[in-house]
Parts: sequence; structure tokens; C-alpha cells
Amino acid sequence: MTARVLVVDDIPANLRLLEAKLRAEYFEVALAASGPEALALTAAWAPDVILLDVMMPGMDGYEVCRRLKSQPATAHIPVVMVTALTEQSERVRGLEVGADDFISKPVDTALLFARLRALLRMKQVLDAWRVRAETARDLGFETQSPPVEDFSAARLLLAGGLTAEAQAVGAALAADGMKVEHAADETVAWDRLQDAAHDLALLCVPLAGGDALRLVSRLRAHGEIRDMPLVLLAGEDQRHTVLRAFDLGASDHVMRPVDAPELRARVRNQLRRRRYQELLRESLDRSLELAVTDSLTGLRNRRYVRRHLESLLRTGATAVVLLIDVDRFKPLNDQHGHAAGDAALKAVSGRLRDHLRTVDVVARYGGEEFLVVLASSGEEEGLAVAERLRAAIADDPVKVGGLALPVTVSIGLAVARGQAAADGLIGVADAALYRAKDRGRNRVEAATAEDWGAMPA
Repeated sequence: MTARVLVVDDIPANLRLLEAKLRAEYFEVALAASGPEALALTAAWAPDVILLDVMMPGMDGYEVCRRLKSQPATAHIPVVMVTALTEQSERVRGLEVGADDFISKPVDTALLFARLRALLRMKQVLDAWRVRAETARDLGFETQSPPVEDFSAARLLLAGGLTAEAQAVGAALAADGMKVEHAADETVAWDRLQDAAHDLALLCVPLAGGDALRLVSRLRAHGEIRDMPLVLLAGEDQRHTVLRAFDLGASDHVMRPVDAPELRARVRNQLRRRRYQELLRESLDRSLELAVTDSLTGLRNRRYVRRHLESLLRTGATAVVLLIDVDRFKPLNDQHGHAAGDAALKAVSGRLRDHLRTVDVVARYGGEEFLVVLASSGEEEGLAVAERLRAAIADDPVKVGGLALPVTVSIGLAVARGQAAADGLIGVADAALYRAKDRGRNRVEAATAEDWGAMPA
């Protein structure tokens, strides 16, 4: 996994050392020797991750990070703070101003690259969410709000660890309103995590009654919970396991003995990322929904109903198509205005929806035309449904402002015959609809053998 990395340090030797290590792993690298230069390069070069020294003259790393995270254009870029400071309070301070990770000098190369890979996986998710949000905004759709910062409803599972440690972890995270459930060993943890009710898993290394690496691997392979953040609790003697866990998909790592403020900051960061992932999924679902929905009526659109009909016909299932047209719609529009016309279309669509089964599909086919697909139905049942729909619309005028406008529809019906193509089935329904119009409107007509015979072979 390659990426663009911006290295920020006021000491040239440190810059060159990190540059050499990164280029050896085929990362693209840019260098900045001060905070202002880092901000300018970030805006111009758009790095994928920033390695940021803390102790710099003028503007220190904390201030640079705070500014980056406060700007929508750069807030999504992961920041790893690199420093010789060893006090726990400095690590927490970095996390609190928005840093995504904190690595001490001299830099452990293996740990650095493991952390970079984890952060880049996360950034890919955030980038995808941002692109989709921008696309939706460009198309005129309202975008979703950023995730809320209240984590009081979060549910966490601690896998492994002694009772005393579990109590300490629970007490630390309770300060943010989080609830921590303790599973003493791997088997219990696996059983409880499969209910997809937890927001984050804390994995103790080593893991009692099992293997932490195996649990990480199983979680990342499980469809329902593969995106759950996984935070390791491990000591210095577990370095190899921690590095392997990052390769398998672990999200973060807290050193033992666990510092409560650092644990809280890292967990909050992971939960924030989890919420962005959920926003991505919701945004995708919403985009797909918008792609197959008619914006005026809320019904499915032409593209969707045709694909649905084609799929149904491929299975050889019996199906009925109803092609419905609002009678004398143009005079209604001309006399009362487009707002009245839109109100009439909405009223018709609502009544169609209300008088059909959930397994049936109704769509706005174009203009004042609607298409209904009745699955597992024959002509007799289709005629009864069509007559019910016709009456539901004709028997109750559409109310627009102070007006009560009489609205009727004509309906053409066609029944699938064997492996009839969607175009042919809709074509004979259209022929029946034309006949309904010709015979006085506000009526239902079924396709005849002559209609089928007139279709191109």
C-alpha cells in the first residue's frame, strides 16, 4: 500500500532519515521544516498522511495539528505525531488536539509502517465518504451531517484481561459514558461479538483461553462485524504480536500499564472513525435509493421497474403488467397550472401505492404514465386489481387548494406469456391502453391476441 506522506521536522537530519525509510517502502514523500510550511504544503500537495514533529520553534506540532483538524479541507488527513517527549500527558495532549497516533523517537520502523497501513486503510474509508458526499451535494441532494461527538451510548467489549484490569478499563471509559462488557476468554468474546451489538472491541494480549491474533482474523473475516474497531492492550514484550495484529486489521494499540486519559482519547478516535464508516454505508444506501426513485412521486422510476420486470420474466414466473395513464392531463395542467398537475400525480401515485400489495411494484414510467408489475398473477386477478385502482382514483377528486379536481385513469393490461420480453409485454399493454383511451377513457382494457400478433417477432 503506497501513499503520499508529508514529513514535518525542523531538524534536517530527521527529515532525511524518515524520507529514506519511506522511499525505501515506495511512499511518495514531501518535506517541511516548519509549521507554516507544513500547512502550505498540505493545502497544495494533499498528502495521505502527515508525520509531524512536536517540538518546533514558532508553531509547534500541537498547533499545526489543531489547525489541520479544524479545517474541513484537511481534517480527514491522518496525523502521526513524532517526538522525543516521553511523558504520558504529552501523548494525551496530542490525541486531544486531533492527532491520530503518537510515535516516540527514535522511530521504530516496523511499528511506524504498521501504524501507517492501519491509518491508510481508515483514510480510504473517509475519502470514499467525502467523495460520495461531494457528489450528492453537486447533484443537489442534501448531505448528511458529520458524526456527533457524544459517545455516551457506546457499547464496548473487553476480551481477556484480569478482573482488576477490566474494572480499571471500565471505570476509565465510564467517564465518557461508555459501557464496557468483560469476556474473560476468546470463546466467550467471540460468542458475544457476533450479535453485532458492540461498537468497539478491546483485545488483551496475550488473550486468555485463546489467541488474540486468531480473534482479530476471525473478526475481520466476519461480514456483520468486520468494520468494528479493534484496539489492543499489550505490553512492550508483545511487540511482535502487536505488529502482526496491525497487518491482520487491528485499528490501534494502547501500551500497558494502561493510562486512562490515553485510553479514552484513542477509543474516542476509533469510535469517531466507526461513525464515519456508518455514514458511508448510509450515504451509499441513500444514493442507491435516489437512483431508482422518482423525485416527484416517491415511486420507483422507469429504470428500476424495467429491470425488475426483466428479472421476473427471466425466472419464467407469471406476471401481469398494468400501464396506467392519467386522462386529459394536459388540459388539467394548462387550466390549473403545473402545481395542480404535480398534486394530481402525487395523489394518483399515493392511491396506487395504497391499493397494491407490498410484493407488487409500482413506478412512474414517464410524464403522467405509471407502470405496475403484479408478480404471480393471472389475467383475472390482474383485471380485478386494475379495476380497484381505477375506482380508487376516479371515486375521489384530487383536492388542490380550494379546488376538487376530478381525475381518472385509463389502464392497459398484459399477461406474460412464457418467456415474453419486457419490451413486448409493455408494448401490448400500451396497445390495450390506447384502446381504453379510444373507447372513452376511465376504463380497463386487456391485451388481445391481435395485440400480441401486431408485435414485431
